[in-house]
Amino acid sequence: MSHNIKTLKQEFLEYIEIEKGRAVKTVENYDHYLNRFIDFAKVKDAGDITENAVRTYRLWLNRQSGGNNRATGETLKKKTQNYHLIALRAFLKYLAKRGVKTLSPEYIELAKVGERHLDLISADELKRLMEAPKGNDAKSLRDKAIMELLFSTGLRVSELCSLSRDLDLRQDEFSVRGKGEKIRVVFLSDGAKSALKKYLDKRTDVDDALFVKADGKERAEKEELRLTRRSVERIIKEYAIKAGISKKVTPHVIRHCFATDLLSNGADLRSVQMLLGHANIGTTQIYTHVTDNQLKKIHQQFHNKRK
Repeated sequence: MSHNIKTLKQEFLEYIEIEKGRAVKTVENYDHYLNRFIDFAKVKDAGDITENAVRTYRLWLNRQSGGNNRATGETLKKKTQNYHLIALRAFLKYLAKRGVKTLSPEYIELAKVGERHLDLISADELKRLMEAPKGNDAKSLRDKAIMELLFSTGLRVSELCSLSRDLDLRQDEFSVRGKGEKIRVVFLSDGAKSALKKYLDKRTDVDDALFVKADGKERAEKEELRLTRRSVERIIKEYAIKAGISKKVTPHVIRHCFATDLLSNGADLRSVQMLLGHANIGTTQIYTHVTDNQLKKIHQQFHNKRK
């Protein structure tokens, strides 16, 4: 029985978008990764996906240069290679569920990658960053509210940009829809609530978005008022420079600070996982290095006390 690969791929993409609730961007990425394999291996039918085809493809991927690596001659990062393999494995699992005869998804093993490196800033640098927006104009109040909210909640920048202004600031919490359409509760500090109230009181527009472009310069392109992910990234970068921070600072760095602050003050890993909206606790474990300072103090306090 023939199983046309393009038809199956399209059905798979529709399945992960509708049944699995994957974001449109995720579906687009899966489409890109699968097309790359199909074109390389010249796959026409599901039966053409063989161990040899995958092995040859992995070897080819491992020798590719990618993005900014071309100038240095570096090959595609293992993490990026794994994105390709994850998409292929998910596709094979879908085919197996459909009863389509093809390669078993268990054959796909991900490449080993080094321990993830976290971009962090010190407590003093974070303090300087949070205090960098000054003034009572709409832009300064907005930017202060953005940073206070990011650090209070650990929101992803995409989650922050999607918020509406109908937040009930009398409450200390609100629900947010994160990755995979999963809903979680995040919590507002007094500082975040105060900054948001000052910003919203200053607003004169009626736009539904919580954070909008503040002045004529930002609105020059006649786009919608809602701030984009890129806009928020530029805002954080601007204040990091003003605060004299030489490291690269992004909204995700503030999310890292949120997680490490909780753990260093005694929060358990499972709770931090839920607050961050991580599907797998293994993702949250990258933050456990923050306990190193506490361990160092314990070592100094209790080790080798022989007199």
